[in-house]
Formats: sequence, C-alpha cells, structure tokens
Amino acid sequence: MNLMLSSFWRAAAYCLHPRVIALSFLPLIIMVGLALGLGYFFWEPVLEWVRISLDSYGWMTTFWTWLQNNGMGSLKTVLVPLVVIFAITPLVVILSLILVAVMMTPAMVSLVAERRFPNLERKNGASFAGSVTWSLSATLLAIIVLLVSIPLWFIPPLILILPPLIWGWLTYRVMSFDVLAAHASVDERKALMKKHRSHLLVIGIISGYLGAAPSLVWASGALFAAAFVILVPIAIWIYTLVFGFASLWFSHYCLDALAQMRVEQAVVDAAKAAQADAYKSASTFGNQAIPVISTNPTTSASTLRNVE
Repeated sequence: MNLMLSSFWRAAAYCLHPRVIALSFLPLIIMVGLALGLGYFFWEPVLEWVRISLDSYGWMTTFWTWLQNNGMGSLKTVLVPLVVIFAITPLVVILSLILVAVMMTPAMVSLVAERRFPNLERKNGASFAGSVTWSLSATLLAIIVLLVSIPLWFIPPLILILPPLIWGWLTYRVMSFDVLAAHASVDERKALMKKHRSHLLVIGIISGYLGAAPSLVWASGALFAAAFVILVPIAIWIYTLVFGFASLWFSHYCLDALAQMRVEQAVVDAAKAAQADAYKSASTFGNQAIPVISTNPTTSASTLRNVE
C-alpha cells in the first residue's frame, strides 16, 4: 500500500515536468485531427441516423410527446448528441490508451528510470512487436467484454462499476506490460505482475474512474454546441493526460517493485551461495582422512608416518 501511495504522489508531481506536458500533446494532435475529421464528415449523418433509430421506437414517440407537452421539447435536440457522445466515448478512451502506450509510455519509463533508477539493469524481456500484440489482444478482449456488458449498464449501480472496471483491467494489462518490457526479463515480469496483481488492478481501476471525468466535457459540448469545437480538443487532451498520469503511476510502481524484487533475489542468491560454500567446506572436511591411533605401537607409528 505504501508503494502504491508513494507512486501516486510521484506520478502527480511528474505530470508537471515539461517533458511530460510536451509529450501529452503528441497523441492529442493525432486524436484531435481524427476527431475533427470524422466529426466533419460523419457528425450530422450519425446524428440523423440515431434520431431516426430513436423515432422508430413507439415508446420514444410517446416520450417526445410527453416532453413537448411539459415544455421540455428542446431536450430532444440535446438527447441525440448525448447518445452519440456516450457511444463514442469508449472508443476515444481505448484509442487514447493505445496511443499513450505506444507514444508516451516508453518516454515516461525512461524519464522515471533516469531520475530514480539509473542503475536498474535493462533485460529487454519483450520486443516492440510483442508489446503491440499484447496491447491489441488485451484491447480486443476488453471491447468484447464491454459490448457483452452493455445490457447491464441499464441497471443503475452497474453503469458506475462495470465500465471503470473494464478500463481498469485493460489499463493494468497494457501499462504493466509496457513499463516492464525494457527492464524486466520474461520471468521477472510474470512474477511481478502475479505478485502485485491486486495493487496494479486497483491502480488501473482508479485510472479508469479518472478517465471518466472528460465525459463531463463531452456533455458540455452537447449542451453548448457553439463551443463544441473547442471542448472536443480539451476533452481529448484530458483523456491523454489522465492516461499519461496512469503511465507514470505504473512506471514508478513497477520499476520500484522490480528494484526491490531484485534486491530480495540478490539476498536469497547470496544466502544460497553461502550455504553452498558451507556445505562444500563441510563435505571436504568430512572426506578428509582422519588418523586413528591404534593401541598397537607398531601400527600407530605406521599410521602416523602414512598421514605425514
């Protein structure tokens, strides 16, 4: 627990580092370009498609009529954009996570290693291709679980639990692997992720809840359509910064845990070596011929001469 808390405060402090702030804009530039480009070409068609789909349900027609009769007919213009925004938010989160993992995490790991663990050996337990494969497989599994769990979101408590839990698991799997890829061996990575699984998952879940905060900015963009073009980049940058913070949190935690694990392993290896040396010395002493003094003077003298 102390390691998790200390890593949290260190990660928060590192977010103010100029290199971190500069790196947070790299995924932002790409995602803003994608968001604005896709919004320019597909925003209105998607809104129209969602509006037609909602109107096709009889109960929605009744609902629109009820809103109109109670003087809230304008909510219809807000509800459709909100449906679209909440639908694309998971995609934005996943894309943010992948971009941060590919573009920011290696730089964050290098920054933490340079400043805190300059003597930590790099064992290169995973290649870039292996990291990408791991991230894509974990992302695919998270998307499948996300889609399967959507019907459960309509149960009020679960919508506050399931999505952050899924994001937390995905963040834990992707970030832990990428942070340890360069410094840990395969066996060390597996042992560390198994030993610290619960704490890493908690860090991922907290990061998942933090990642839900930009949804408020998305919603503001729907309510204030005139500022939507400005609020979209802000929301995307917040997503990027949140996962950049998560990357720093995992970097501090995992590298510190790896350093401690190697110290513990060195102590164990030293103890085993000392025990082996002691056993070897005892075996050598045990195999040495020990003279036996006979009561026969002739035999005793002969035995002593042989020993000499």
